Amino acid sequence: MMNRRHGAGFTLLELLVALAIFAVLAAIAYSALNQVTATRHYLEAKTARLNALQLVFSVLERDIEQGVAREVRDEFGDTEPAVKGGGAGTQLLSVTRNGWRNPLDLPRSHLQRVAYVFADNKFVRQSWPVLDRGPGVTPYTEVMLEDVKAVELRFLDQDRAWQAFWPVPNQAAPMPRAVEITIELGDWGRVTRLFRVPGA
Repeated sequence: MMNRRHGAGFTLLELLVALAIFAVLAAIAYSALNQVTATRHYLEAKTARLNALQLVFSVLERDIEQGVAREVRDEFGDTEPAVKGGGAGTQLLSVTRNGWRNPLDLPRSHLQRVAYVFADNKFVRQSWPVLDRGPGVTPYTEVMLEDVKAVELRFLDQDRAWQAFWPVPNQAAPMPRAVEITIELGDWGRVTRLFRVPGA
């Protein structure tokens, strides 16, 4: 009797089993990759949000801690105090600050008037090219933070009492001792920082 040698191939059943195993492994690998990608996007978004919040507080610190007792005139010719803030209006805080860099050596002051505005769930910084504004002088506006639910300010006066508004009526001090700012975010809740006003 003659022995027949079987061909060295795979049967259809073996191929189907191999394909099924490959499909299961591919699904697991895709799920893991999708999870890694989603986690990466989530972390990138949170990191960008944290960086934006840190930038806001860094700029606030620079503006407040370099504040000087220099009154300004608004576009109507009225006098504004060196520091003005509080209340529920859109303009939360305005301050005259020192240290405005001038790398091009332009003929301008090293003092700058800046303001912080809360409107349309955005925290916005405004800065003017001159201290005493005239009609038609518009500020440079920069959106610092979005998805903001509320912003609250408090001012520490010379008697170490907290005030909701500045300047305080019948108080001679032009500058508060400190400014406390609380920003309520839609995703992270309330974040509070305290800024010292040097020389006050």
